[in-house]
Amino acid sequence: MRELGEFALIDRINAGREQAAHVLLGPGDDAALVAAPDGRFVVSTDMLVEGRHFRLDWSSPRDIGRKAIAQNAADIVAMGARPTAFVVALGCPGETEVAVVEGIADGMWAEAGRAGGSIAGGDLVHSAQLVISVTAFGDLGGQAAITRSGATVGDIVAVAGELGWSGAGLAVLSSSADSSDPAFAHALAAHRVPQPPYAAVVDVFGAEGPSALTDISDGLLADLGHLATASGVAIEVHSAALADAELAALAQRLDVDAGQWILAGGEEHAFVGTWPASTSLPPGWRPIGVVRAGSGVTVDGAAPTGGTGWESFRGADAPSTGDRR
Repeated sequence: MRELGEFALIDRINAGREQAAHVLLGPGDDAALVAAPDGRFVVSTDMLVEGRHFRLDWSSPRDIGRKAIAQNAADIVAMGARPTAFVVALGCPGETEVAVVEGIADGMWAEAGRAGGSIAGGDLVHSAQLVISVTAFGDLGGQAAITRSGATVGDIVAVAGELGWSGAGLAVLSSSADSSDPAFAHALAAHRVPQPPYAAVVDVFGAEGPSALTDISDGLLADLGHLATASGVAIEVHSAALADAELAALAQRLDVDAGQWILAGGEEHAFVGTWPASTSLPPGWRPIGVVRAGSGVTVDGAAPTGGTGWESFRGADAPSTGDRR
C-alpha cells in the first residue's frame, strides 16, 4: 500500500465496475449521487475492526468484503427496503499488501451485486490496523418501512434462513478441531460469508408481509428481545421448530450444545419476523413461535438458561475470539 499509494489503488479497485441503476454518479467526484425515487432513504452503517470482527488467518480478504456488505444489506432489507448503494471507508497500515485490499473490494462488489446495489464511493486512509466501515442505502419503493414495533398478540413468529451455522463455524475455528475436516465445511462457510436470504423478504414487498421484522445479527434470542421490547409484547419460541439434525451431529463432535448456537450464535443475518395468524407464510419462511401478551422472550414457555447473544462491549478488553459484530 505504501508503494502504490491511495489514488492509484482507488483507480485500480474501481476500474471496470458497473454501477447499479440507483447510483447516478459513482466514484471519481467529491461525492456520489444516489437516486431516491420516493423521496426517502433507508440508511444503516456498520464497522468491522481486524482482530475484533474478523481475522485474516481465518477468512480470505474476499470473504471479509462480502461479510461487510452482507451485514449492512441485511439491515436495509429488514426495514422493508431494497439495497441500492453502499459507501465504504477503509483504513489500513501502510505495509498492507495491495492484494488484500483488492480482495476485500472484489468481495464487496460481489455481495453488493447479490443484494441489488453497488459501491457508490468511499474513502481510503492510513490506520494502525485494518478497519472497514460501510454505510448502506435502500429504497422503500413507496411502501411503509417494516420496523420492530409492529408485532401484535397472536402473530406467528417465523424465520427465513439458517440458524446456528455461523456460531458453529466460529466454534470450529476457536477450537483445536481440524478446520480442514470436510465435515466442518458448511459451518466454516456460513461463518466466513453470511448468506442473508434477501429474496425471502424482498419478494413479499407490497404483499401482505410481516408486521415486524429484524435480521439476526446478535443472536435469535437477543434480536427477538429487541423486537419484543419495541412492540410491547412477549415472544415464545418453540425449540422443536428449531431442531437441526446435521448441526446437532456437528455439535456432538465438538462436545457442545447446538441449541446455544441456534438461540444465541448470531451473525447468520437470517431474518425473523412476526406475521398475522391469518397469513400464509411465503416460500422460505418457517414458523418458530408465537407472540403473546407480556414482555420478554421465552423458550418453550420458560426463561432462557444460557446466553442470549452478542453485546459489543461485553468483555471488550479481553482478547477477541474471532469474527463477531
